[in-house]
Amino acid sequence: MRTTLTCAFTQWSPGLGDNHWMGWLTVAVYLLAAVASGLAALQLSGAAGLDGRERRFWILAAGLMLALALNKQLDLQSLLTMIARCHSQLAGWYESRRRVQVGFILLVAVGGLVVLGLLALFLRGILGRIWLPLVGLGFVCGFVVVRAASFHHVDVALGSGLAGIKLNWLLELPGPTLVALVAMHRRARLLA
Repeated sequence: MRTTLTCAFTQWSPGLGDNHWMGWLTVAVYLLAAVASGLAALQLSGAAGLDGRERRFWILAAGLMLALALNKQLDLQSLLTMIARCHSQLAGWYESRRRVQVGFILLVAVGGLVVLGLLALFLRGILGRIWLPLVGLGFVCGFVVVRAASFHHVDVALGSGLAGIKLNWLLELPGPTLVALVAMHRRARLLA
């Protein structure tokens, strides 16, 4: 394991992962979603007669959005990819990595769906208030699965675009934007 980490850290270094105006805009949207979700959770903690599950949902959304904002610039998924690549090379199964990648993607996709399904089940009594941000989190999970694919043709497709707008941006921004808008709306309704 130490050899794998040494290999990975010689090929990866911490730094800004997406130092472009659109990368920073995406970080800002994730941070806005995190702050809006956190404020909605705070507002719900003071509201009488409301189910505590909604507050916990907004806390979870705030934590996830904050983690994704940090990851956007720290590029931690590249470190994980590098660790997996080094391990596969050192263990001698790099040539058959496609099967492992497909298995990993399926595991992430199924795991994400199971978590979202369990979250929906746990929140079934309040889904009327949180279904839109739950859809936003589904968008985010879908984007994470697509990015986790890390196949060359997937990376090329995500980098392509039309009129200066990359497909990557169109897939990543709707989720946190939806979470932020619904959290702000929910907080405003509680304040009214």
